[in-house]
Amino acid sequence: MTELSLKYGCNPNQKPARVFMEEGDLPLTVVNGKPGYINLLDALNGWQLVKELKEATGLPAATSFKHVSPAGAAVGRPLSETLKNIYFIDGDIELSPLACAYARARGADRMSSFGDFIALSDTCDKATALLIKKEVSDGIIAPGYSDEALEILKAKKKGGYCILQIDSSFVPAETEKKQVFGVTFEQGHNFIQLNDECLKNFVTKNKSISKEERDNLLISLIILKYTQSNSVCYVKDGQAIGIGAGQQSRIHCTRLAGDKADKWWLRQSPQVLGLKFVEGIKRADRDNTIDVYISDDYEDVLAEGEWQKFFAEKPAVFTKEERKAWIAKNTDVAVGSDAFFPFGDNIERAHRSGAKVIAQPGGSIRDDNVIEVCDKYGIAMCFTGVRLFHH
Repeated sequence: MTELSLKYGCNPNQKPARVFMEEGDLPLTVVNGKPGYINLLDALNGWQLVKELKEATGLPAATSFKHVSPAGAAVGRPLSETLKNIYFIDGDIELSPLACAYARARGADRMSSFGDFIALSDTCDKATALLIKKEVSDGIIAPGYSDEALEILKAKKKGGYCILQIDSSFVPAETEKKQVFGVTFEQGHNFIQLNDECLKNFVTKNKSISKEERDNLLISLIILKYTQSNSVCYVKDGQAIGIGAGQQSRIHCTRLAGDKADKWWLRQSPQVLGLKFVEGIKRADRDNTIDVYISDDYEDVLAEGEWQKFFAEKPAVFTKEERKAWIAKNTDVAVGSDAFFPFGDNIERAHRSGAKVIAQPGGSIRDDNVIEVCDKYGIAMCFTGVRLFHH
């Protein structure tokens, strides 16, 4: 198949729409459902991300994409009981490494992952399909599917769930093109490999990192390679815990990603783990309720007449002081940036969310100030020399 007609483009008024190959066949097959224009943008970006994550770490990888940026991405490390709890994993599912990767990718930012497009580095197995079955999702791309997984996924969305199979051996042309306002842009495909070679130039007093920190930094950089710029990514234990995408200001990226990382950590607090929800509450409503409860807008779900809609028992207020004290317990976070940090305020913000190691291209006229702030906190920072803008 060299061409695939689509219902419409980014918006319903943008017709006609299609994807096609100028030479050769499309590297993907539609197994079920009908993909849309944005679905395919998410699918092809997501597939590249998980493919590179597996190459860099040797572990199965998954990502949860929304609007051409990852809401979460992770490799298949085992889940603690706390993570199983906050990711709402049923105890009767025996998690495979790939299922662990998807649980982490989906669980990083459940609000943003609602209605995601999933990419998997490996053949989708039954355990992973069972996790996907319970979530609101638009579709999935993977190099293959087990018979049991395919049966489960085909039943989603009344049989209309979009299932794509990618040719894992496909290599794109060296030159890529796109049009904007009738003008054709052309550039070389971004084939850069992110590996140990880009983690050699540590410019801070602390120059030592562990194998796990090395993996976390590479994971952050690979995620940034496929995230709309400007972007900053916080990673812990093999998964993104906060991604700040598409911001014009670098500090806004850092704050956004840090705020998401804080929310991920707050969901593991005793206050949140102890919440007692009303019976039958929908997953999306539960996620939204937790998101509000751990914010300064907690009265929206705790006011009289409101809390009864969500909770079987009214919880105590999770005060700002309590939240700040809990966030301070988060440590061993890796932070990546797709371009240089222009000011030390980025490091100050990352430090408040547990940053211990940082990777960024370097090259700011204020590099000395950024290094100085890292040294103040004992953070190890590497200048990769590699910018990772993606548009």
